Amino acid sequence: MQSPRPVQKQTSKRLNVHSDNQEQEKVKRLKHLEQLSAPESKTEVELHLEELLFGGEDELVERLGEGLTTKVTEDEESDSEVESAEKNTLPSKKPVWIDDEDELEEEVDMTHRFRKDMLKSDAEKKLPKNKLQRRLREQFQRAMGGTPSWADTDTKKKKGRKSTVDESGEDDDDEEEGLLRKTGNFIAASEALPRGIIQMKNCLDANHERPSNAKLTTVQFHPSAQVVMTAGIDQSISLFQVDGKTNPKIQSIHLERFPVHKARFSADGEQVIATSIHNKMFYVYDMMGGKIIPVYSVRGLEERIVKNFEVSPEGSFLLIMGKMGYLHLLRMKTKELIASMKINGHVTGAVFSPDGSKIYSHSDEGEVYIWDVKSRRCLNRFTDEGCLCGTSITVSKNGQYVACGSSSGVVNVYTHDDCLRETNPKPVKAVMNLVTAATSLCFNSTTEVLSIGSSAADDAVRLVHIPSFTVFSNFPVFRRKIIYLAQCMDFSPRSGFFSIATNKGKALLYRLKHYSDF
Repeated sequence: MQSPRPVQKQTSKRLNVHSDNQEQEKVKRLKHLEQLSAPESKTEVELHLEELLFGGEDELVERLGEGLTTKVTEDEESDSEVESAEKNTLPSKKPVWIDDEDELEEEVDMTHRFRKDMLKSDAEKKLPKNKLQRRLREQFQRAMGGTPSWADTDTKKKKGRKSTVDESGEDDDDEEEGLLRKTGNFIAASEALPRGIIQMKNCLDANHERPSNAKLTTVQFHPSAQVVMTAGIDQSISLFQVDGKTNPKIQSIHLERFPVHKARFSADGEQVIATSIHNKMFYVYDMMGGKIIPVYSVRGLEERIVKNFEVSPEGSFLLIMGKMGYLHLLRMKTKELIASMKINGHVTGAVFSPDGSKIYSHSDEGEVYIWDVKSRRCLNRFTDEGCLCGTSITVSKNGQYVACGSSSGVVNVYTHDDCLRETNPKPVKAVMNLVTAATSLCFNSTTEVLSIGSSAADDAVRLVHIPSFTVFSNFPVFRRKIIYLAQCMDFSPRSGFFSIATNKGKALLYRLKHYSDF
């Protein structure tokens, strides 16, 4: 057996040599560091060369930092340019197939009942699609009284896009692309009344605390207060506060042997004017003073019976409709006769314009007369299309539309401009939802609803949506007879409520939920 001692001696020698080498390297490093740290180790010539090459230590650091930042920004810009180029160079899509029939000019049959209103001559049996589109656009503009602002958004966008391209040379398509990449609600709730179904609630009768045993002839809301007035042939006029729940009675006056045919508030709401069925005299009720003032006669007014009348919106005039086609204009304050105007036939309805400068009258011969209040001159006269006997007339609160009712139940709606210019204007819409004479017409304050009614049939009341001119399908309620021979209708000042005076002595009250105010 050999002993392991010589192997151990060899390994120990190797370890000693390795350790000696490490110690020598450490000593060399220390000496080198001392030489570098000592400023005396560098000669003047070496220091001068370093300044010429690098400009000193501080300047060297600044140059190195600038070099790094510029390099980073150049790399980022090159990357972004490559990405934008990749985005802009999207592959163009090609159609899968091309149908030759699409290029053919298709003609539309114009004999259909929905397109007869757009015909300009009997020879037009068919029209190309582009001409039909132009007719539809013209019909829409007539209905709106011109091109609405929201319909010009496309042209505005094009003009704005052209200006941006001319100024900066860049297109704004990136904004549209960014909009299409997002999801969410970009369209807010519209404030306009929607068509189809009207949200409404059947409230307690307006005259619930004092119902009438006879026919109600009048219902009207106060122009400024939350009050409604009812009157009828029971010789009484009543005022109620409108809250939709209890509708408490405020006041009721009795007029001896004076069945009320019509009653109206004055423009300021401080007086009530009432006429009777078979009397020349009429009453003025001063609500502020609590006085009932009878007006037995008007000097120069040769009428045996005073029944129908209208009050001007600004409160200056009172218009009395007499016999044999006469219209008598009185001063509201003094009840003095100013002038009389005459039409052919008998006056069946008259109304002031919203500003009180014009008077619109309808005759039993189907003609409409427009008068100037100041000069008492006839501005225009036209025939109501298809009307044999006129029964009623009204003007929208914004002065845009004129609605004319006839004995056949057809209600023609015209634009105000056409009524002033043309002798045979075409109606924007002929509402044919009534089959008996249209005796009551009324626009709401926002010109979004037109109420039409007939006193010759039960449930003969319709609410027409403006400007689509379609009837709301949920009013009146089907197979639930409530409206018995509607005599009069009215909307509250801000369209929050709608009331109907019936033959049964009730003033039906409805809450229109779309409108928040009274």
